[in-house]
Amino acid sequence: MSTPSSSPAKPVVVLRPAPQRTDRIFTPAALDSLRDRFTVVDLEKDPAEEALEEVLPDAFAIVGQPDLPVERLAAAGKLRALLNVEGNFFPNVDYATCFERGIHVLGCGPAYAQAVAEYSLALALDLARGISREDRAFRAGQERYVSDGNADAVLLHGSDVGLVGFGNLGRSLNRLLAPFRPTLRVYDPWLPPGVLREHGVLPASLDETLTRSRFVFVLATATDDSRHLIGERELALLPDGARLVLVSRAPVVDYPALLDHVARGRLLAGIDVWPNEPVAADDPARDLDGLVLSAHRAGGIPQAFQAIGDMVLDDLTLLAQGLPPVRMQSAARELVGRYRNRPVS
Repeated sequence: MSTPSSSPAKPVVVLRPAPQRTDRIFTPAALDSLRDRFTVVDLEKDPAEEALEEVLPDAFAIVGQPDLPVERLAAAGKLRALLNVEGNFFPNVDYATCFERGIHVLGCGPAYAQAVAEYSLALALDLARGISREDRAFRAGQERYVSDGNADAVLLHGSDVGLVGFGNLGRSLNRLLAPFRPTLRVYDPWLPPGVLREHGVLPASLDETLTRSRFVFVLATATDDSRHLIGERELALLPDGARLVLVSRAPVVDYPALLDHVARGRLLAGIDVWPNEPVAADDPARDLDGLVLSAHRAGGIPQAFQAIGDMVLDDLTLLAQGLPPVRMQSAARELVGRYRNRPVS
């Protein structure tokens, strides 16, 4: 294990980024800058709990999200920031103590937003025009030329589009959709209508969003309240031929119900997140032509990962100067305990 230097000028930053990797989220230049500005204790290769507990009394910040119950936080008297670099807030931290102590709880979600938004748009365009489906047919010698392969093709341009959730992902996607001039309805119970209108979208109930949309993007996070938010009743509200894109959290949708609607030819869907990953070899989703299948890869691209390291470096630098963080997302006291996300391997 690395040990802190005796220099009081450099705050101690503990690196324990699992399941992320240091070399994935930090470019060599960013890591050099981090080590130049801070005393870095690298626990990536020494994840023993004893090693963490040894350094906690000196820690200014922790990059990662190890178990931090109230007893450990009590030992970390100098701790000023917990920087989650995986993307989900897990219930392994006593968040109430963090907020009482003024410890910044930061998440890297904004780093993924652009990548996920672009991928979501790509899935929607594929569903609109059957791109991957017709590619498979061509490779199998069953291609259909000109209008023969376009019987169910639709335009995204000018369509009624619904977003379920309007956080980082929804706002990034909203900007990408603007050139398509959709009528854009948004359901997000955590935002007042005025905030949605400021972004140029129409506030709507969940039922209205589903009933009136040809394209629906499911972007909501996983909480107890949002589990199977899109169930059989809600799926039945979608018009025949609607396209559904799911890129946020698997528990938000009732998968058997969704697959049934796709199997009956009533809906088309693009899915990037799954209830169980890896997906079983005999999962019925693999045989449905009405699905565009994706293996949880919408956000995990090198540019997004490296953005996390840059965000960490920038916000730690600000915090060391007595300034608030501005690049990572600050966890909301009222919301952080509601998330029911699982680690992404």
